[in-house]
Amino acid sequence: MGIIKVRNIRVYAYHGCLDEEGKIGSEYKVDLAVKSDLSKSAKTDNLADTVDYVHLNRIVKEEMSVRTKLLETVADRILTRIIDEIPIVKKATVEVSKVNPPIGGNVALVTIKMSKKK
Repeated sequence: MGIIKVRNIRVYAYHGCLDEEGKIGSEYKVDLAVKSDLSKSAKTDNLADTVDYVHLNRIVKEEMSVRTKLLETVADRILTRIIDEIPIVKKATVEVSKVNPPIGGNVALVTIKMSKKK
């Protein structure tokens, strides 16, 4: 087994419970880790035998573009698509961070972390 990580995917999105968040948006960063058997691709040197991180990045960008109130909701959608669309993935973990959240203080990030297994 192996782990492929895609870190610090930066997107601008419109998530949040406040009306203003839906209008002005915010910066987000997403980190992914997917666990799968990488032994075949290590031998074949063939992209079709591994997890294509371009596909992972596309899933994140597409799901982050759909407005939600909660980061948990968008994280769950990202995980579901990874598990459903990439057959060799056995487990996926995603961290979604809102940069400079509007919570009345000097806070750099708020992060949620979720995982899903096959």
